[in-house]
Amino acid sequence: MDYKLIKTEKSGHAFIITFNRPKVRNAISTEVMDELVAAAAEAEADPDMRGIIVTGGQEFFSAGADLNDAQALSSPAQTLTYLRKWHRTCRAFEENNLPTIAAIEGFCMTGGCEFMLALDVRIGAEGSSYAITSARIGTVAGAGGTQRLPRIVGPANALEMMFDADPVDADNAYRMGLINRLVPKGRALEVAKERVEHYATRAPQSLSYIKHTVHTGMQMDLTSALDYESFIVSTIYETKDRREGIGAFLEKRKAKFTGE
Repeated sequence: MDYKLIKTEKSGHAFIITFNRPKVRNAISTEVMDELVAAAAEAEADPDMRGIIVTGGQEFFSAGADLNDAQALSSPAQTLTYLRKWHRTCRAFEENNLPTIAAIEGFCMTGGCEFMLALDVRIGAEGSSYAITSARIGTVAGAGGTQRLPRIVGPANALEMMFDADPVDADNAYRMGLINRLVPKGRALEVAKERVEHYATRAPQSLSYIKHTVHTGMQMDLTSALDYESFIVSTIYETKDRREGIGAFLEKRKAKFTGE
């Protein structure tokens, strides 16, 4: 597929999506959302891909939602349709069978930060910054920020971050768990590629089931989640990769996973 507002490329086992709207600091419009959903599906359909990386380049990740879209909303019904499009976009990555990674240089603001929260792993470079600034403009984060952020950093950190509506620097973002890894400036994408190549040594179905079990279990009480986990383990138990993995361990050799 030809994309106008994002760029895509394959590097090893990584499918890389790069925001490509530098003049508006990678603001995420509804057209960008459509392209993100299509690119996520393209990556998932490629049997050679083992992870999706989303980046904004070396200067910034994203300034957030395109406010031209938001300004055009004139009714609660239009706003609901718009927000559902955001949720559809985030779910395209959150529910994707592949691990997803954000590689962040520079600022990652509001809608861009909310989108980042829907990715599985977040790698931030030194000098990067993060904010959900909705309180500055008299609104509330509507792309999942009020729900995903407290699940990742805890309610107190999430409330403080959204109350302040000010940027959080990379050190504090790493301290509170907003980003998983803090890397030298300019190396976020490189490290993300390294992570995907590491994931490629693991059983693809294992990664997919792990991802879905965690996300689904987080919505359940512990007893129900443990039952669900048991069901998933029993489902994967008879796969070829499970037998290959245990056999390779016992035979002290490197496993050769096929995704079957």
